[in-house]
Amino acid sequence: MNISGLSIYCNVQKLNLSMKAIWKGHIRFSLVTIPVRIYNAIDTAQTLRFNQLNKVTNNPVRYEKKDKGTNELVKPENIVKGFQYEPGQWVIIEKEDFEKVKLKSTKVIEIEGFVDQEEIHPTLFDAPYFAGPDGEVANKAFSLLCKTLEETGKMGIGRVVLRDRESIMLIAPQKPGILLYKLRYQEEIRSIQNVPELAEIETSDEELKLAKTLVESMTTSLDKIELKDRYQGALREIIDSKIDGKEFVTYEEEEKPVVDIMAALKASIDGAKAQKKPMKKAGSKKPSTQKRKTVKAKAS
Repeated sequence: MNISGLSIYCNVQKLNLSMKAIWKGHIRFSLVTIPVRIYNAIDTAQTLRFNQLNKVTNNPVRYEKKDKGTNELVKPENIVKGFQYEPGQWVIIEKEDFEKVKLKSTKVIEIEGFVDQEEIHPTLFDAPYFAGPDGEVANKAFSLLCKTLEETGKMGIGRVVLRDRESIMLIAPQKPGILLYKLRYQEEIRSIQNVPELAEIETSDEELKLAKTLVESMTTSLDKIELKDRYQGALREIIDSKIDGKEFVTYEEEEKPVVDIMAALKASIDGAKAQKKPMKKAGSKKPSTQKRKTVKAKAS
Protein backbone atom coordinates (compact mmCIF):
# COMPACT_ATOMS: atom_id res chain seq x y z
CA MET A 1 0.00 0.00 0.00
CA ASN A 2 1.41 3.35 -1.04
CA ILE A 3 0.96 5.79 1.84
CA SER A 4 1.93 8.80 -0.25
CA GLY A 5 -0.74 7.82 -2.77
CA LEU A 6 -3.30 7.42 -0.02
CA SER A 7 -3.85 11.16 0.02
CA ILE A 8 -6.37 12.67 2.40
CA TYR A 9 -8.34 15.05 0.24
CA CYS A 10 -8.46 18.22 2.27
CA ASN A 11 -6.90 21.64 2.35
CA VAL A 12 -4.42 21.42 5.22
CA GLN A 13 -3.84 25.16 5.44
CA LYS A 14 -7.58 25.83 5.60
CA LEU A 15 -8.14 23.18 8.25
CA ASN A 16 -5.33 24.55 10.40
CA LEU A 17 -7.53 27.58 11.13
CA SER A 18 -9.97 25.43 13.10
CA MET A 19 -7.94 22.34 14.01
CA LYS A 20 -7.67 21.56 17.70
CA ALA A 21 -4.98 19.25 19.01
CA ILE A 22 -6.21 16.04 20.63
CA TRP A 23 -2.78 15.11 22.02
CA LYS A 24 0.33 17.04 22.97
CA GLY A 25 3.70 15.45 23.67
CA HIS A 26 6.89 14.38 21.93
CA ILE A 27 8.10 12.10 19.16
CA ARG A 28 11.42 10.58 20.15
CA PHE A 29 13.86 8.43 18.21
CA SER A 30 17.11 7.60 19.94
CA LEU A 31 18.28 10.86 21.57
CA VAL A 32 16.26 13.17 19.27
CA THR A 33 13.12 14.58 20.91
CA ILE A 34 10.57 16.62 18.94
CA PRO A 35 7.64 18.44 20.59
CA VAL A 36 4.50 17.69 18.55
CA ARG A 37 0.75 17.98 18.56
CA ILE A 38 -1.65 15.43 17.04
CA TYR A 39 -4.82 16.39 15.17
CA ASN A 40 -7.73 14.38 13.83
CA ALA A 41 -7.42 13.96 10.06
CA ILE A 42 -11.09 13.02 9.61
CA ASP A 43 -13.68 15.79 9.38
CA THR A 44 -16.68 14.18 11.08
CA ALA A 45 -18.73 17.36 10.59
CA GLN A 46 -19.25 16.33 6.95
CA THR A 47 -21.37 13.32 8.00
CA LEU A 48 -25.13 13.83 8.02
CA ARG A 49 -26.59 13.04 11.42
CA PHE A 50 -30.21 12.24 12.28
CA ASN A 51 -32.22 12.46 15.48
CA GLN A 52 -34.90 9.96 16.44
CA LEU A 53 -38.36 11.52 16.65
CA ASN A 54 -41.80 10.50 17.87
CA LYS A 55 -43.72 9.74 14.64
CA VAL A 56 -46.93 11.20 16.11
CA THR A 57 -45.61 14.43 17.68
CA ASN A 58 -42.29 14.95 15.85
CA ASN A 59 -40.72 15.54 19.26
CA PRO A 60 -37.16 14.27 19.79
CA VAL A 61 -36.88 10.97 21.67
CA ARG A 62 -34.60 11.13 24.69
CA TYR A 63 -32.28 8.38 25.77
CA GLU A 64 -32.43 8.05 29.51
CA LYS A 65 -29.92 6.06 31.53
CA LYS A 66 -31.83 3.77 33.84
CA ASP A 67 -30.84 1.17 36.39
CA LYS A 68 -31.82 -2.21 34.87
CA GLY A 69 -32.61 -3.56 38.31
CA THR A 70 -34.74 -0.75 39.77
CA ASN A 71 -35.74 0.98 36.49
CA GLU A 72 -34.88 4.31 38.13
CA LEU A 73 -33.02 7.14 36.40
CA VAL A 74 -29.31 7.33 37.24
CA LYS A 75 -27.54 10.68 37.55
CA PRO A 76 -24.38 11.09 35.42
CA GLU A 77 -22.22 11.56 38.53
CA ASN A 78 -23.33 8.13 39.81
CA ILE A 79 -22.29 6.24 36.68
CA VAL A 80 -18.96 4.40 36.91
CA LYS A 81 -17.09 1.94 34.70
CA GLY A 82 -17.21 -1.72 35.58
CA PHE A 83 -15.63 -4.87 34.18
CA GLN A 84 -17.67 -8.08 34.40
CA TYR A 85 -15.29 -10.91 35.30
CA GLU A 86 -18.07 -13.41 36.09
CA PRO A 87 -21.85 -13.31 35.40
CA GLY A 88 -23.24 -10.66 37.72
CA GLN A 89 -19.83 -9.97 39.26
CA TRP A 90 -18.21 -6.61 38.54
CA VAL A 91 -14.98 -4.88 39.44
CA ILE A 92 -15.34 -1.09 39.52
CA ILE A 93 -12.64 1.00 37.86
CA GLU A 94 -12.56 4.59 39.12
CA LYS A 95 -11.03 7.60 37.37
CA GLU A 96 -8.14 7.45 39.79
CA ASP A 97 -7.42 3.87 38.70
CA PHE A 98 -6.94 4.96 35.09
CA GLU A 99 -4.55 7.68 36.26
CA LYS A 100 -2.44 5.03 38.05
CA VAL A 101 -1.56 3.48 34.70
CA LYS A 102 1.64 5.34 33.95
CA LEU A 103 2.95 4.59 30.47
CA LYS A 104 5.63 6.58 28.71
CA SER A 105 3.37 6.65 25.63
CA THR A 106 0.91 8.96 27.39
CA LYS A 107 3.31 11.82 26.67
CA VAL A 108 5.97 10.40 24.33
CA ILE A 109 5.72 8.52 21.03
CA GLU A 110 8.88 6.45 21.23
CA ILE A 111 9.87 5.27 17.75
CA GLU A 112 10.86 1.63 18.23
CA GLY A 113 12.12 1.11 14.71
CA PHE A 114 11.76 1.99 11.03
CA VAL A 115 10.19 -0.34 8.47
CA ASP A 116 9.37 -0.52 4.76
CA GLN A 117 5.76 0.33 3.97
CA GLU A 118 5.32 -3.04 2.19
CA GLU A 119 5.64 -4.76 5.56
CA ILE A 120 2.39 -3.24 6.85
CA HIS A 121 -0.63 -5.27 5.75
CA PRO A 122 -3.63 -3.12 4.64
CA THR A 123 -5.93 -4.76 7.22
CA LEU A 124 -3.88 -3.19 10.03
CA PHE A 125 -4.67 0.41 9.06
CA ASP A 126 -7.28 1.99 11.34
CA ALA A 127 -7.52 5.78 11.68
CA PRO A 128 -5.39 8.62 10.26
CA TYR A 129 -4.08 11.61 12.22
CA PHE A 130 -1.92 14.60 11.38
CA ALA A 131 1.10 15.64 13.42
CA GLY A 132 2.61 19.10 13.50
CA PRO A 133 5.37 20.82 15.49
CA ASP A 134 4.48 22.18 18.90
CA GLY A 135 5.84 25.70 18.57
CA GLU A 136 8.55 27.34 16.47
CA VAL A 137 11.36 25.77 18.50
CA ALA A 138 10.30 22.32 17.25
CA ASN A 139 10.20 23.31 13.56
CA LYS A 140 13.78 22.38 12.66
CA ALA A 141 13.78 18.93 14.28
CA PHE A 142 10.27 18.26 12.92
CA SER A 143 11.32 19.17 9.36
CA LEU A 144 14.41 16.99 9.71
CA LEU A 145 12.26 13.98 10.61
CA CYS A 146 9.90 14.69 7.68
CA LYS A 147 12.73 14.87 5.14
CA THR A 148 14.50 11.84 6.57
CA LEU A 149 11.38 9.67 6.30
CA GLU A 150 10.69 10.96 2.80
CA GLU A 151 14.18 10.35 1.42
CA THR A 152 14.72 6.97 3.07
CA GLY A 153 11.26 5.66 2.16
CA LYS A 154 10.93 4.34 5.71
CA MET A 155 8.13 4.66 8.22
CA GLY A 156 8.47 4.80 11.98
CA ILE A 157 6.60 2.51 14.37
CA GLY A 158 5.80 3.83 17.83
CA ARG A 159 3.15 3.79 20.57
CA VAL A 160 0.83 6.45 21.95
CA VAL A 161 -2.03 6.50 24.45
CA LEU A 162 -5.16 8.05 22.91
CA ARG A 163 -8.55 7.92 24.66
CA ASP A 164 -7.45 5.58 27.46
CA ARG A 165 -5.89 3.02 25.12
CA GLU A 166 -2.34 2.49 23.97
CA SER A 167 -2.18 2.24 20.18
CA ILE A 168 0.53 1.33 17.70
CA MET A 169 1.28 4.31 15.47
CA LEU A 170 2.72 4.34 11.97
CA ILE A 171 4.67 7.54 11.30
CA ALA A 172 4.91 8.50 7.63
CA PRO A 173 5.80 11.70 5.74
CA GLN A 174 3.09 13.71 4.03
CA LYS A 175 4.12 17.17 2.89
CA PRO A 176 4.30 19.54 4.59
CA GLY A 177 3.89 17.49 7.76
CA ILE A 178 3.61 13.97 9.13
CA LEU A 179 0.77 11.49 8.76
CA LEU A 180 0.19 9.19 11.72
CA TYR A 181 -1.82 6.04 11.20
CA LYS A 182 -3.21 4.18 14.19
CA LEU A 183 -2.72 0.47 13.54
CA ARG A 184 -4.87 -2.38 14.72
CA TYR A 185 -3.21 -5.15 16.69
CA GLN A 186 -2.53 -8.32 14.73
CA GLU A 187 -4.68 -10.42 17.07
CA GLU A 188 -7.71 -8.23 16.25
CA ILE A 189 -7.64 -9.28 12.60
CA ARG A 190 -9.63 -12.36 11.64
CA SER A 191 -8.13 -14.92 9.30
CA ILE A 192 -9.28 -14.68 5.70
CA GLN A 193 -9.21 -18.48 5.68
CA ASN A 194 -12.38 -18.38 7.80
CA VAL A 195 -14.40 -16.70 5.04
CA PRO A 196 -17.08 -19.21 3.90
CA GLU A 197 -16.97 -20.83 0.46
CA LEU A 198 -13.48 -19.65 -0.43
CA ALA A 199 -11.94 -21.89 -3.06
CA GLU A 200 -9.44 -21.65 -5.89
CA ILE A 201 -11.36 -22.37 -9.09
CA GLU A 202 -9.54 -23.29 -12.27
CA THR A 203 -9.66 -20.59 -14.96
CA SER A 204 -8.78 -20.94 -18.60
CA ASP A 205 -5.86 -19.10 -20.18
CA GLU A 206 -8.28 -17.26 -22.45
CA GLU A 207 -10.42 -16.07 -19.54
CA LEU A 208 -7.33 -14.85 -17.68
CA LYS A 209 -6.00 -13.10 -20.78
CA LEU A 210 -9.29 -11.26 -21.33
CA ALA A 211 -9.51 -10.32 -17.64
CA LYS A 212 -5.97 -8.87 -17.75
CA THR A 213 -6.84 -6.93 -20.92
CA LEU A 214 -9.89 -5.50 -19.13
CA VAL A 215 -7.75 -4.42 -16.15
CA GLU A 216 -5.22 -2.75 -18.45
CA SER A 217 -7.97 -0.93 -20.35
CA MET A 218 -9.41 0.40 -17.06
CA THR A 219 -6.06 1.38 -15.54
CA THR A 220 -5.95 5.04 -14.51
CA SER A 221 -4.58 7.20 -11.68
CA LEU A 222 -6.18 7.82 -8.30
CA ASP A 223 -6.68 11.56 -8.91
CA LYS A 224 -8.85 10.78 -11.95
CA ILE A 225 -11.30 8.73 -9.90
CA GLU A 226 -13.97 10.75 -8.12
CA LEU A 227 -13.69 9.77 -4.47
CA LYS A 228 -16.79 11.39 -3.01
CA ASP A 229 -19.55 10.14 -0.76
CA ARG A 230 -22.39 9.99 -3.29
CA TYR A 231 -24.82 8.53 -0.74
CA GLN A 232 -24.45 11.53 1.57
CA GLY A 233 -24.93 13.86 -1.40
CA ALA A 234 -28.10 12.05 -2.48
CA LEU A 235 -29.44 12.22 1.07
CA ARG A 236 -28.71 15.96 1.16
CA GLU A 237 -30.73 16.44 -2.06
CA ILE A 238 -33.70 14.62 -0.55
CA ILE A 239 -33.45 16.66 2.67
CA ASP A 240 -33.29 19.96 0.74
CA SER A 241 -36.24 18.87 -1.41
CA LYS A 242 -38.33 18.05 1.64
CA ILE A 243 -37.46 21.37 3.26
CA ASP A 244 -38.53 23.24 0.11
CA GLY A 245 -41.61 21.07 -0.45
CA LYS A 246 -40.41 20.13 -3.94
CA GLU A 247 -40.27 16.91 -5.92
CA PHE A 248 -37.15 14.83 -6.22
CA VAL A 249 -36.33 12.11 -8.70
CA THR A 250 -34.94 8.65 -7.95
CA TYR A 251 -33.79 5.96 -10.33
CA GLU A 252 -34.32 2.24 -10.05
CA GLU A 253 -31.50 0.28 -11.58
CA GLU A 254 -32.52 -2.26 -14.20
CA GLU A 255 -31.70 -5.82 -13.21
CA LYS A 256 -28.87 -7.03 -15.39
CA PRO A 257 -29.27 -10.51 -16.86
CA VAL A 258 -26.75 -13.20 -15.97
CA VAL A 259 -24.41 -13.67 -18.93
CA ASP A 260 -21.55 -15.96 -19.86
CA ILE A 261 -18.26 -14.80 -18.26
CA MET A 262 -16.45 -14.70 -21.61
CA ALA A 263 -19.20 -12.60 -23.17
CA ALA A 264 -19.18 -10.33 -20.13
CA LEU A 265 -15.40 -9.83 -20.33
CA LYS A 266 -15.50 -9.01 -24.04
CA ALA A 267 -18.41 -6.59 -23.60
CA SER A 268 -16.62 -4.96 -20.65
CA ILE A 269 -13.45 -4.46 -22.70
CA ASP A 270 -15.45 -2.89 -25.53
CA GLY A 271 -17.19 -0.61 -23.05
CA ALA A 272 -13.91 0.44 -21.41
CA LYS A 273 -12.38 1.25 -24.80
CA ALA A 274 -15.45 3.26 -25.80
CA GLN A 275 -15.20 5.37 -22.64
CA LYS A 276 -11.65 6.39 -23.54
CA LYS A 277 -12.71 7.69 -26.97
CA PRO A 278 -13.62 11.41 -27.44
CA MET A 279 -17.15 12.22 -26.32
CA LYS A 280 -19.81 12.19 -29.04
CA LYS A 281 -22.19 15.07 -29.66
CA ALA A 282 -25.19 15.33 -27.39
CA GLY A 283 -27.56 14.43 -30.20
CA SER A 284 -26.00 10.99 -30.61
CA LYS A 285 -26.43 9.97 -27.00
CA LYS A 286 -28.54 6.85 -26.52
CA PRO A 287 -31.56 7.08 -24.22
CA SER A 288 -31.06 5.78 -20.68
CA THR A 289 -32.18 2.24 -19.90
CA GLN A 290 -32.96 3.22 -16.32
CA LYS A 291 -36.52 3.56 -15.09
CA ARG A 292 -37.37 7.05 -13.95
CA LYS A 293 -39.46 7.34 -10.86
CA THR A 294 -40.76 10.68 -9.58
CA VAL A 295 -41.48 10.90 -5.89
CA LYS A 296 -43.41 13.69 -4.22
CA ALA A 297 -41.48 15.19 -1.35
CA LYS A 298 -43.71 16.24 1.48
CA ALA A 299 -42.56 18.98 3.79
CA SER A 300 -42.20 17.81 7.35
